[in-house]
Amino acid sequence: MGIIQTLHSYWAYLTLIMLVIAVINAIIGYFSSKPFIIGKDLRISLFALIFTHIQLLLGIVLYFVSDRFSLWSELGPGGVMKNDLARLLLVEHPFTNILAIILITIGWSKHKKVESAKGKFGKIAFFYTIGLILLLSRIPWSQWM
Repeated sequence: MGIIQTLHSYWAYLTLIMLVIAVINAIIGYFSSKPFIIGKDLRISLFALIFTHIQLLLGIVLYFVSDRFSLWSELGPGGVMKNDLARLLLVEHPFTNILAIILITIGWSKHKKVESAKGKFGKIAFFYTIGLILLLSRIPWSQWM
């Protein structure tokens, strides 16, 4: 579990950096009305998408191999929900992050269906920003830093 935990923690830094870069790039592209460059803009958004999906896979593996998963049987669902840290790690963090990655994936899919550069940047900026905010809101900061 130690290796997966470490990978999940350090990959999170890379994921957040890639998402911030993608969001900033999309916002700048949207407001500057610049063309959507396949070689640069597409790759930035794609790498952010890939990084979030890898982070999700690491998180799913960690969720089920972690010692914390046994808290479900030890405390029961009611006990997990009453315990702030257990609720954060076993319910809020996974649920919110899955939702964030779904939104990021929707943004990626929607941008491909839009013809205009402004529309492409707008879809990415909107969905990736919401995803980033959700991810940042449920990071277990006390455990992570």
